[in-house]
Amino acid sequence: MGEERSVRSGCYVFELLQVSPVPYSVRGPRKLRHVPLLPRVVIRPVALGLAGVVCCLGMTGCAQFNQALGHQQTTIYFKSTASVQFRLKVRAACDNLPHVKATPIATGVPLPSAVGVVTYDTTGAGVADIARLEVCVNKFAPQVVGVDVTDSSDNS
Repeated sequence: MGEERSVRSGCYVFELLQVSPVPYSVRGPRKLRHVPLLPRVVIRPVALGLAGVVCCLGMTGCAQFNQALGHQQTTIYFKSTASVQFRLKVRAACDNLPHVKATPIATGVPLPSAVGVVTYDTTGAGVADIARLEVCVNKFAPQVVGVDVTDSSDNS
């Protein structure tokens, strides 16, 4: 079935047996089922890739967090007897100041509830801009009961 031959390597003699494959073999070729991962080849690049993804996500999150920290708003409170038209008049009168922008009126709720308080976005406004807003609002003093300036760093 096979042929034998001798190979001399140094002082050792090896007998080589050549066997021809059997065409009617029941058993198929063996498949590798478990191949160990090479730490230097696979684990390090995967770890570096994950670290890069985490860094990118972290920078994006920090940018959004910093943007949220810089947000400032001023809320105007009215007496309960102030009409909706009066609140809208105050909102429109003080909306044209520098660095002061009235926030959009909420939709999907009744208008009296939406303008129960008037809120201005004062992000980027300085002390002088806030003072101008307070002077503008105080022109309507009998019906206005308070002005509250908050920013995102307030714990309240």
